[in-house]
Amino acid sequence: QVQLVEEGGGHVQPGMSLRLSCTASGGPLKDYSLGWFRQAPGKEREFVAGIATRTERTRYGNFLQGRVTISRDNAKNTFYLQIGSLRIEDTATYYCAARATKTAFYAFTAAEDYGYWGLGTQVSVSS
Repeated sequence: QVQLVEEGGGHVQPGMSLRLSCTASGGPLKDYSLGWFRQAPGKEREFVAGIATRTERTRYGNFLQGRVTISRDNAKNTFYLQIGSLRIEDTATYYCAARATKTAFYAFTAAEDYGYWGLGTQVSVSS
């Protein structure tokens, strides 16, 4: 059973960039489809980005298209979320997630598709 730990959150100013990381233990990430979600206070958890196991195909939430990149480093058992041009509305707790599957051609976008979650890392954007 894989455990996930996010790092990289913090306070940043609008327009800056941030890279979040999610490191796994207890299993090889190469056998998992991976995703990032976020949840702002009083709002539902929403899909940010995902990457498939078999094809490395990526998918992104529409509101973030062009500002985020998800990537993985299987050798380090870590995956990343790069967010550029941060906005105040990007303030949220960001969660990484994993789904055990070796055959996924497309990234999963629904929270219920993922069985493993990190505890989250807070990103606060303000001037």
